[in-house]
Amino acid sequence: MLGFIGGTGPEGRGLALRLAMAGEAVLLGSRSEERARQAVEDLLARAPGLKVEGGLNEEVARRAEVLFLCVPYAGHADTLRALADALAGKVVVDVVAPLAFEKGWAYALPVPEGSAGEQAQALAPSARVVAGFHHLSAHDLLDPSHPLEADVLLCGDDAEAKAQVMALTERIPGLRPVDAGPLRMARYLEPFTAVILNVNRRYRVRASLRLAGL
Repeated sequence: MLGFIGGTGPEGRGLALRLAMAGEAVLLGSRSEERARQAVEDLLARAPGLKVEGGLNEEVARRAEVLFLCVPYAGHADTLRALADALAGKVVVDVVAPLAFEKGWAYALPVPEGSAGEQAQALAPSARVVAGFHHLSAHDLLDPSHPLEADVLLCGDDAEAKAQVMALTERIPGLRPVDAGPLRMARYLEPFTAVILNVNRRYRVRASLRLAGL
């Protein structure tokens, strides 16, 4: 079972939708049971018949085998501190890109540990952290009729955990997982999200990342 901590936002719901459409059972987590319920209803309206449930973040962290961390960066550290015990031994996929906006343009925020992924590993040291999925459009993920075509760059220090997340990525049609190396590479993957967002704003598109020659 897959769990989404902070899974009621656009990126969390989008990833949950695509993985549920691939046949995975999904738990959507929130700090509010009402928001979790609304998020479940939203996904079922987009694609009826999915295996989707909602609950509080703490419940999701306990029940799910693989967890996607989708909270805003402002709540990233506090969430990890609160759930560190429940995350012990589990694969945790950190999709957070620490960004801010000025006059509509995105820029990266500094992270003391180097990246959100590295912060997750530092605050939940017994978790098996993999960072990735930073460069996908939430809008496209949430549209079941929209075909995806993108590479998903994943980094982590636990080879088995990374392989498990790569296999999950392959379950989503149109996505190709790419092993981008150790977890410290997250400090380059996360800020690049700002580049993609700014290109999209400039050209009024929803481009994603695709590596040539691979």
